[in-house]
Amino acid sequence: MVSFSSLEFLFRFLPVFLGIYFAVPAKYRESALLFGSIIFYAAGEPVFILALILCTLVNYYFGMEIWKLGIGFEMHGWQKKKRKSLVKQAVALDAAVLVVFKCLAVFVDSSLLPVGMSFYIFKMISFQADFIRGEIWSCPSFRQTAVYFTMFPQIVQGPIMRYHEGDFGNEKHVSLGQLENGLIYFVMGLGMKALLADRLAILWKDLQMIGFKSISTPLAWMGAFGYSLQLYFDFWGYSLMASGLLVMLGYPFVENFKHPYAAGSISEFYRRWHVTLGSWFRDYVYIPLGGSRGRKPRIVFNLALVWVLTGLWHGNGLNYLIWGGILGLFVILEKLFLGNILKKFPVAGNFYVLVCIPLTWVVFAITDLKKLGIYFGRLFPFIGGAGIAVNRQDIITYGMNYGIYFIAGIMLCIPAVFKFIEDHKKNPVIVLALALVFWASVYFIASSAGNPFMYLNF
Repeated sequence: MVSFSSLEFLFRFLPVFLGIYFAVPAKYRESALLFGSIIFYAAGEPVFILALILCTLVNYYFGMEIWKLGIGFEMHGWQKKKRKSLVKQAVALDAAVLVVFKCLAVFVDSSLLPVGMSFYIFKMISFQADFIRGEIWSCPSFRQTAVYFTMFPQIVQGPIMRYHEGDFGNEKHVSLGQLENGLIYFVMGLGMKALLADRLAILWKDLQMIGFKSISTPLAWMGAFGYSLQLYFDFWGYSLMASGLLVMLGYPFVENFKHPYAAGSISEFYRRWHVTLGSWFRDYVYIPLGGSRGRKPRIVFNLALVWVLTGLWHGNGLNYLIWGGILGLFVILEKLFLGNILKKFPVAGNFYVLVCIPLTWVVFAITDLKKLGIYFGRLFPFIGGAGIAVNRQDIITYGMNYGIYFIAGIMLCIPAVFKFIEDHKKNPVIVLALALVFWASVYFIASSAGNPFMYLNF
C-alpha cells in the first residue's frame, strides 16, 4: 500500500495526481479522482481491488433500487416496506463480506483482510441507511457513488465521511487559499506522524525487545503514556493528512479528533477520539437499537453491544474484545451515575481520563494475554507475579532519550496550543516552521524504513 508518509506518495503519486486533477476541466475532476483512487489502491492491493470494485457495483445497484422506490411526494406502504427490506439486505450483505474477510484473516492468513475494508464497508452501510434516513437528497450517479466509496484520501483509514457531506456531483473549483489550507493541514499531520508517532514507536518496540519482566515500574508507566501519545499522533496525523488532501481537492475538511486528552470522562474522550467512527456507531447501531430511550437495562444492553462491536471492529484478538468490554463498562457506569459526579469535579475527571485511558491502551496494544498480565504486574508491582526489574534506573536513560518527544506531544494535546498554531497558520513564522517540519519529516522517512500507519491493521 502506498502510504501518505512515504517518499513514493510525497514525490511521485501526489504531484502527478494533483497536476492532472487541476489540468482537467472542473466537471471532469470527479472522474480524475475516481481513476486516481483506483490506481492508488491497486498499487498496494492489486488482488483486492476486485473486491472493492465488486462491492461498489453491488452497493450502487441496491442504492438505485432503493431510490426508485422513494420517487414522488408520497410512498405507499408496500414501497416503504420494500425500501426497508432492500436496505436490510444491502447492510446484511456488506456486514457479511466484512465478517468473512475478518474470519479469513484470523483462521487462514492475516494478509487476507484487504486494507481499508473496515472503513469502506462502513461507508457502504451508511450509504444504504441514509436513503431511509433522508440524508441523500438527489439520485447519485455511478461516478459519484464510486468516488465516495473509493476516494484515496479516505480509502485506507477513513475518516468515515457521509455521502451528503461530500457535495458530490458539483464541479470542484479549488481556490489558492483552499490549496494552501489543505497543504498546511497535510504537513501538520505528516509532522505528527514522522516526528512524533514514529519516534515514540521506538520506545514501545524497545520495551517489547527488552521484555516486560525486565523493565521497572516507572518505565512501564512511561511506556503506557508513550504508546498513548504514539497512537494518538499516528492516527490524528493521518486524519489531518487525509482531510488536508480533501481540502486540496475541493472537498470539506472532516474533523476526526477534537483534543480527546482534554476530556473529562471516558464517554467524552470517545466523542472526541475518532469522531467519525464514534458517530457512525451512534447513528447506525446505538440509536436504531433504541439509544438512551427506555429503561436502564435496555440502555445498558445497547451500550454494551456497541462497545463489543467496537472491540471486534478494531481487531481479532481476545485483547480487543476485553478492551471494548472495559470501555463499555466505563461508559455504562458514567451513564448510570459516575458521569454526574465527574461533571462536578472537572479536574478530577480529566485526571481520571489521563490515568485510565493509557491503561486501556495497554490492553489494546498487547495481544498476548500472558504478556499483558506481566505488564500490568509491572505497572502495579503490589499485584505480584512480574518479578524484580533487571534495571531499576532504566527510567533515567529512557527519560533523557524520549523526554523531548513527550514534551512536544503533551504541548500539542493542549487545545489552546494547537488552536494558536491553527489560528496563525499563515503567519510567516509558522509557515517557516511548517516548512522545516516537512523537510525534517522527509529526512526521517528517507533515513528509516518507515512505519505504516497503525490503523492500517484495522
